[in-house]
Amino acid sequence: MSLRVLVMVFALILPAELPDKTMVATLVLSTRFPPVPVWLGVTAGFAVQSGVAVVAGGAVSLLPDELVHGVTAALFAVGAVLMLRGDPAKEVAEEEQELTAELATAPRTPSFRRSAMTSFAVLFAAEWGDLTQILTANLAAKYGDPGAVFFGSWAALVLVATLGILGGRALLRVVPLVWVRRVAAGLFGTMAVVTALEAAHAI
Repeated sequence: MSLRVLVMVFALILPAELPDKTMVATLVLSTRFPPVPVWLGVTAGFAVQSGVAVVAGGAVSLLPDELVHGVTAALFAVGAVLMLRGDPAKEVAEEEQELTAELATAPRTPSFRRSAMTSFAVLFAAEWGDLTQILTANLAAKYGDPGAVFFGSWAALVLVATLGILGGRALLRVVPLVWVRRVAAGLFGTMAVVTALEAAHAI
């Protein structure tokens, strides 16, 4: 397992996930349920999501090198474009309203197990097919190091969830989400160019 790949994956996934629904979902969950079962539930959900992404990326990595590089370069480019689209502050507010409405019927004093399971289900559904899950699969295909990609992606997601529980609302007020997205877009754009050059050399 390469530490360099792990750190690179962490650095790519973290800014992509900060302005995303993960922090908002964790924040909303932590206002409804105790923080410990919420944290355990969402981190378990992230582990499953990252695992699925890595397995999918591993299957893609079995294709010819030039095709793998071409596909991953295209997905990095798409990720960069998506990071620059929309109004992150508006999207965060809309996501918070939707999740609050979904959890309105949840009991105010649920058991530890129910809190954890609800948190797992909410984050699992929210992250399924999400941009960061696709990018995790992309990174697994590119680097062929499932352990490093899994732990790098999972650690980034867990950090975002932890920040959401500890002080997500304050962080969302302080951190300029537009600039976070621009940083993520720049990183993905750089990866798209580098991977495209690798694809050209592989032909």
